[in-house]
Parts: sequence; C-alpha cells; structure tokens
Amino acid sequence: MSQRSARRRDLRLFPVAGVAWASAGFAIAVPDAAWVIAVALWAASVVALGGARFAARRGAGTVAAIAAVALAFGAAAATHVAVAQPSRAEAAALEIGGGRAVTVTADVVGKVERSATGVRFDAILRTVAVGHREQAVSAPVLIRAPERLPGLDLGARIEATATAFPADAGDRAVLVVTASTVVVLAPPNGALAVAADLRTGLVGSANGLPDPGAGLVPGLAVGDTSAVSADLDAAMKASSLSHLTAVSGANCAIVVGIAFAAAAWCGARRGIRVLVGLGALVGFIVLVSPEPSVVRAGTMAAIAMVGVLLGRIGAGVSILSASVCVLLLVDPWLAGSLGFALSAAATGSLLLFAGPLADGLSRWMPPPLALALSVPLAAQLACGPLIVLIEPTVPLIGVLANLLAGPAAPAATVIGLLACLAQPVPILSHGLAALAWLPASWIAATAQMAAAVPGATLPWLEGLPGLVALAGAGAAVGVLIGARRGAVRRAAGAVCLTAVLLIAAVGPVAGWIERSRIPPDWSIAACDVGQGDAVLVRDGAAIMLIDAGPDAALLGDCLDRFGIDRVDIAVITHFDLDHRGGASALRGRVDLVLHGPVAEDADAALLAELAASGAAVQPVAAGQQGRLGDCAWRALWPKPRDLVYLPGNDASVILDIAGCRVPDALFLGDLSAQAQRSLVATGGLAPSYDVVKVAHHGSADQDPSLYEALGASIALVTVGENTYGHPRAEILDLLVAEGATIARTDLSGDISVWADGDGLKVARTRGDVGAAG
Repeated sequence: MSQRSARRRDLRLFPVAGVAWASAGFAIAVPDAAWVIAVALWAASVVALGGARFAARRGAGTVAAIAAVALAFGAAAATHVAVAQPSRAEAAALEIGGGRAVTVTADVVGKVERSATGVRFDAILRTVAVGHREQAVSAPVLIRAPERLPGLDLGARIEATATAFPADAGDRAVLVVTASTVVVLAPPNGALAVAADLRTGLVGSANGLPDPGAGLVPGLAVGDTSAVSADLDAAMKASSLSHLTAVSGANCAIVVGIAFAAAAWCGARRGIRVLVGLGALVGFIVLVSPEPSVVRAGTMAAIAMVGVLLGRIGAGVSILSASVCVLLLVDPWLAGSLGFALSAAATGSLLLFAGPLADGLSRWMPPPLALALSVPLAAQLACGPLIVLIEPTVPLIGVLANLLAGPAAPAATVIGLLACLAQPVPILSHGLAALAWLPASWIAATAQMAAAVPGATLPWLEGLPGLVALAGAGAAVGVLIGARRGAVRRAAGAVCLTAVLLIAAVGPVAGWIERSRIPPDWSIAACDVGQGDAVLVRDGAAIMLIDAGPDAALLGDCLDRFGIDRVDIAVITHFDLDHRGGASALRGRVDLVLHGPVAEDADAALLAELAASGAAVQPVAAGQQGRLGDCAWRALWPKPRDLVYLPGNDASVILDIAGCRVPDALFLGDLSAQAQRSLVATGGLAPSYDVVKVAHHGSADQDPSLYEALGASIALVTVGENTYGHPRAEILDLLVAEGATIARTDLSGDISVWADGDGLKVARTRGDVGAAG
C-alpha cells in the first residue's frame, strides 16, 4: 500500500469525529431540541446505511458507510444530552435568583484550581436548601470558594453557604455556585485520598527550593500549579509554555512507555505488558485528576494499547479520532471545552503536519534541527487560532521558547513524578524534587526571558474574526514551508508578505486610533483590562491608579493609551489576582502605594518588590486622607484593626474623591452587601456622588439602599468575560431605576468621565461620547 493510500485510510475516522463533535455541540447549545437532533440523525444514519449496502454491491460503499457511522455517533451524543436534560432542567429551575442565599452539599469531581478570587472546582450537587426547605438534586455545578481548605480535593464531600445562578448554555455545569463559606464534610478516601496526599506532598517537597523553578516542579510532574506565582504564570502564557503544566498526551505516553518497557524487561508477554501499561495509565489519571486534555490523552493511549494487544497498531489520526468519538459519547459537554479542543488540535497537528513541516524546513537547516522546530511550530499553528479566543495576542517567539524549553520538560516530568511517588520516603522524595528543580528552573528562566523580550506578543483581532484571520495566516505559513511546487509556495509567500505589511502598517495606525479616542479632558478612566479593576483618576498632572487589574501587559497597554508615564498614588484595594495581578507594570513608575490588609506571603512579596523599585509603601484604613493635585481623597474602609472582616473582598480599601475638577466619586472595591451596610453605618459617606465604581464587577451581592443613597449619575462597571454572571441583572436594573448612566468595560472598552460647563460627560472607546444622566 502506498503512503498516500495509507494516509487516506488514516483519515477515514476524521469525518466521524467531526460529525460527532458538531452534533454534540449543537445539542448542548440547544438542549431542549436535543431529542429532535437525535431523532433526525438516527433517521439519517439509517438512510445512509441503506445507501451503503446498495453501493457495496457495486464496490463503492465506503463513503456511504462512513457517513452512516458518523451520523450514528452524532445521534448517540445528542441522545445522551436529551436523556440528561430533564434532571439538568430541574436544577436550573431552582428558586435561587436575586442573589438568594442557599446551602448546598456536593461531591467534588474535578481538580481544585486557583482562580482570581480563590479556588474553583467541578462538583456534583446533592442537596440544595433554600430557607428551611431542602431538596435533593443531582446535577453538575461549578463551585467558586474563597480559599482552599485542608481536605478540599477530588473526591471530597462539602457543604457551602452560597449564592448561585444558571451557567451559560453549553457548559457542563448547570449552575455556578459562589460560596462564602465552605465546610469539608468528608475528605477523599481510598485511591483518591492517596493521590491527594501524594500531590500535596510533592508541593511540600519542592516548597523549600528556590523560586521560580520550585513552583513549576509539581506543575510539570502532576499538573498542580498551586505554587506557580502569578508573574511566572503570566510569563508562561506569554511565551506559549503554559501547556507544559497542563498534563497532556506527552505525559501519558511517558508513563505508559516506562511501564510497558519495564514489563518487557521483566520478560512479560504482550498481553501482560499491555495490562501493566493500562494499569499505570489509570493510576496516573487518578493521580493528576481527570481534565479534558488528560481524559483525551488517556483514552487515546488506551485505544493504542488495545491495538498493540490485538497486533493492529493503528495510525495516529485514527486513534485520535476514535478517542474523540468515544469521549463525546461519554461526555458530550466536552464539545464546548476549549481545553479539549486545544488538546485534540495540538495532537492532530503533530500527527499530520509536523512531518511535512520538518521536510520543508530541512531545505534551509540541518534535518535534526528542522524536526525539533517542526513540533512546536505545528502545535502553535494549530492552537494559535483557538487561543486568540481567550487572549487576542499572538506570541511571536513561542516556537523558539518551546524549542529551548522542550528538552527539559521530559526530565522534569519523569523526575518530578518519581518524587511524587516517593513521598513515603521523605529523604528520597526531597532529593528527587531537587533534581527535578534543575530542568524546571531552566523552563522558568526561558519563560521569563521570552516574555521580557520587547514585542514578544502581537495584538490580534478578537473573537471569530481573529480566529479566522490567524487560521488563514497559519495555513499560508504552513504551505510556504511545506509545499514543494514553486507556484503554490509563491502564492503562500504573497499571502504571508501581505499579512506582514498589513500588520506593520495597521499596528501603529491602530495604536494612534486608540489614543485618538481618549478625550483630552478626562478625569476618571476605567481601563478595559478584562475581568478586573484598574481605574485612573487625574487632576492636572497628578495621577492616581486604583487597582492594577489581572495582567501587567493589559495594564501597561492602558497606561500607554492614556499617556501615563508615572503614577503618583497607586491603591491596591485588596490582593485578589484581578486587582493586583498587573502590579508589576508599576515597577519603577509609582511614587506611593497604598494597600489594604496583607494576608499572605505573596502579598508582602509584591509590596516589597514595589518598594525595591522606589515606591513608598504604606497600609491604609478608614480615617486616612490626602491630596491628589487639588483633590482631597479619603479612605472610608476598612476600619482600623477590624476583626470582623478578614483580608479579601470585604476588607477592600474604599476611597472617595472630592473638592476639585474631578467629579465627586466613590470607589467600592469588591465589598459585599453586608460590608456595604457596615460602610453606610459608619456615617462617613458624602450625601451624594457623581460617579460610583460599582462593587465587585456588578455581582448580585449588593445592598440596594447604598446605591439609592448615593444617587450617582454615572455607574462604572469594571468587568470582562467571565463565568460568574457579572454584571448581574439585579444590580443593573437597580442602577437604571436610580437614573444612573451605566458604562461597562466589557461592552464599551476604556471609559472616560469628566465634567464641563454642560455637566458630566462619558466617552467610550467602543461607543460615542454622551452626556450622563
């Protein structure tokens, strides 16, 4: 059989996986129509099967047979959604609206991951109590908690006091539960308890090693990124190295390969070797916690091992397609998982395109180097269009960073995994963790160096246009490298040259256009930094920045757009990531840093870094005041030595500004309704304000009487794409009822506010200038 014929056979399951994915996607997006979709696909599958039988008599039934199989898989996935919909609809119909407090019990079924406001994890709901009424409910939910408690891990049962709201259509979770308090009713047991102890032990073994490599050791070995600092996490993303801390097919292949080789070395028969490999794979998945990429990789590895057992080593694309089909039948909601899509795209690109890219690159460089470069290039060309849906930037040196860091990743993974398994022998585990620290430190240094290169990332179009544009540009690059015909390469080269010229021409012009949209008279500006706070206040040449947003690059871009070279006063209201994550952009350009209560060593380390860069750093509490140009600022919250509200949202620094050309304004941080009532009770608020920065990105946990008393003409909602449901309809309706002009950064981009002879004005970079009120 020719290579081309073999490649066609490899791709026969590809359309089956595509139809299954599309059918599952449609069904989860419109679950009420899932039965209609399923019945239609089952009928179409029967028709296609009949056509295949008819065509087979003439020796041409392959296409019809593939269509029948594809439609059957799609119908099965839609049927799963339809069968599950009644119980999901029951959970979504619970009377939990309006920020109503509920008490839930749930079983943790996903990895507990760090988030901007604490931790998040997937769970299966067991009971919901609203008031005195408790109801048994079984449904998948996403739970957000303020902190990670001992015993809170995969397999634990918890009770939480929380608010909840329906998740977006297509999400696996039916509800998003935001917990104020969490109690672990029962920690994990059995194998899950052992896995949790091993992961925790590895973090502890690496804890005493020098940063930043220490935090990467558990991430590279078992995907635990709890010890990775915010700065290193940002650097890993900017350099396209964050996939190294996401357990993937490479990790599974290493584990299965080692187990298979060990069994072979012991003289075991093929069947025993396969069973040993599958056992190691199952144990590894339990150890690292099942995620979309891990489940995909594990299923693919299992199918490949079965092929080895049967003596039919299938082609990689066939195995990938089969694993996608199986997983979508078991969990159709994977069709909406970006992580699952990235995992499948990366694997498919390596299987299909790494070889041709290596052949093409070998025309200009030695074959070993071409092969090494083709792997990260193929992955980036395939995954880049999907990544711009999360962050509309293109890492220009990601391929080089992966080339430099790639050789260190297997060593860090294997040695770190051995350190994890060696936890019962502390001396051995600490020694192995120290060895794993060496390649981990190399990867961390590579990420930091790559992220620090000027122009390391290129701004790109957002959303679907960005995906299509980058996919087209990537395809042109691939054709230019891999094509052998001169005419095809010339056409691809012309497309690439055109793209480069457009980027070179449009980049400066786009920057100029963005700056031209900023009104010269602005006094208050809410930066569009995604899901986070970064608000500028200006009186003359004096600048105050209230919070730093979640990302240093986004904050730096906003400061550049508004022409800010130096900040007189920076306020970190509290130390959640969405308020201090971008603070590194202030190094060397801020004079005074005011901050709220410090809770963790990382908070103190951030303040120390700012102090080392030349800033004066001091805590601030209610009663303190100062000047910003001609303006007077006052701290209204938190109370000095407050023992009621712990560091976090309810201990946010609350400021107001008055007495100058800047409109009188109140900045509410992330206060909840209870803390808002306490703030009102202090009697420190002014009778009214022109502008209010709405608390906590417009969450439902607000005190209506506060906003009624403020009477603000303009309400700033600093919010980005999120899964919290921010801003909630309840607070938006309240603000409208109070006659406030609502300006949201997620819809309007950067928002500028100022006053002139005609009153208050609001300008939006994605909208028109308008009068307030």
